Amino acid sequence: MVYWATVLVPAYLLGSIPFGLILGRLAGVDDLRQRGSGNIGATNVLRTGRRDLALATLVLDAGKGTLAVVLALRFGPEPAGWAALAAVAGHMFPVWLGFRGGKGVATTFGALLALTWPVALVSGVGWVALVAIFRRSSVGALGALVVGAPALLWGLLELQRAGHLPIGLPGDPAQLPPLILIALLITFRHHANMRRLLKGTEPEIDLGRGTRDQPGPG
Repeated sequence: MVYWATVLVPAYLLGSIPFGLILGRLAGVDDLRQRGSGNIGATNVLRTGRRDLALATLVLDAGKGTLAVVLALRFGPEPAGWAALAAVAGHMFPVWLGFRGGKGVATTFGALLALTWPVALVSGVGWVALVAIFRRSSVGALGALVVGAPALLWGLLELQRAGHLPIGLPGDPAQLPPLILIALLITFRHHANMRRLLKGTEPEIDLGRGTRDQPGPG
């Protein structure tokens, strides 16, 4: 299978670009790995008080997931699904940073946009709603992506199979296994957040200034 070399490796390397860390250094911000949760994602960038950098990190991290899938789609829907997994794994475990990266939420959303935009749209709205209600990024990620995205893709495929939705909507049964694995990886990367949620010590997000407490979810 030629795409193992021509799709998965480039997707992993693309996903491993630490945009949050790069932008922080260019802006003269302290090393993200030494503050907050120690993660390189947009939530931890938000802790610096730089909402502009956090937004840029969010867009770029999502963009690399989208690009990885778009480049793989020429090989078919199944390779594209595995490219999404490779990009998310690259963000979570970047070789350049000793395999210590972010939590893959933005990169997963970007990959979903290219794989199946209806699932991405509903998951994105779900994430925003959960964060607005519970004020915790981890709740949004676990609810919208870990539970919601695989269930939504399965539901989309079933509705198309039953003739209730047009077949032309993007989404393929072969993409469900890598999406489930992505959900498991996100769950694994949020294990500390889940412990804090159970203890009631998970910090809330203050979108105006960052988070209200340190440390917290990255």
